[in-house]
Amino acid sequence: MRLNLALTLAVLATALYLVHVQYESRRLYVELEKAAAQTYRLEAAHESLQAQTRGQATPLRVERLAKEKLQMRTVTPAITQYVTLPNTTAGVKP
Repeated sequence: MRLNLALTLAVLATALYLVHVQYESRRLYVELEKAAAQTYRLEAAHESLQAQTRGQATPLRVERLAKEKLQMRTVTPAITQYVTLPNTTAGVKP
């Protein structure tokens, strides 16, 4: 009689543990699927941001911003200033 009761309790405990493990397995699988979906969304957002960054750094845009916001202008010979060094070759040994 005691053996039957012990075996019944063992079977019930094992069944409850099995149900718990299956529940935990399903919960973890759902979390894994959510993480995979979030990874996909983040990768798509990252690619979109990279495309926007490439669009922001075009040479024409940089030049336009330099002219408008920094009041810069293109180089011309009329505004170019050349710096010359004084002739100090007398003290240099060949």
